[in-house]
Amino acid sequence: MNILPLHFKDLFAQLGLADDNESIRRFIDDHGPLDCSISLAEASFWSETQSAFLVEQILADADWVALVDQLNSALRSNNPSIGGIGSFDQ
Repeated sequence: MNILPLHFKDLFAQLGLADDNESIRRFIDDHGPLDCSISLAEASFWSETQSAFLVEQILADADWVALVDQLNSALRSNNPSIGGIGSFDQ
């Protein structure tokens, strides 16, 4: 369990992605909206390692799961403000 609060940009860093606000918005714009028939972890833009991380976090209901859910919502709506992630430092 993580003692410090995790932020949306921390998830991007954990996934090995650029974690500044502009890069996060661009990622969501470039990859959304994600079709509802595809699970987040099965999306074609993830590496095997990234996909495995997402699956592990969801199955374990781990510290990252709330942020993974926010990412899922943002990619499905193609709107970075969905799920309270308009500010990526929160």
